[in-house]
Amino acid sequence: MSLSYSEHPAMFRARPFAFILSVILVPVGIGIIILLTWYLKCKATKLEIGNGEITLEQGLLSKDRTELDMSTVRTVKVYQSFMNRLFGVGDVSVFTAGDAPEIFAKGMPRPQEFRDIIKGEQ
Repeated sequence: MSLSYSEHPAMFRARPFAFILSVILVPVGIGIIILLTWYLKCKATKLEIGNGEITLEQGLLSKDRTELDMSTVRTVKVYQSFMNRLFGVGDVSVFTAGDAPEIFAKGMPRPQEFRDIIKGEQ
């Protein structure tokens, strides 16, 4: 399988203030729980482009896998706040038909590269 994009959501770059607050709360004990939960959630989500398909896999114990053929993609929407643009992350939505996105992933690194790969292969 030839992958041209394979990423997990970013922790610090996607939400730097929440990350810093969690680190500050580590001595209290709740910070470590927040960071561990957040880390597992990020590692349990993976967005990939390869072999003409876009795949979003979510879940740690039970898996939810969404696969889309790139030829069916109508629109790719990338949302980046000012802070997201500074850190190079963003939210990615992929639409095929209808008004609801088939794939939605928050805090993905290099979202413009993701969009460019899809548009380049269509």
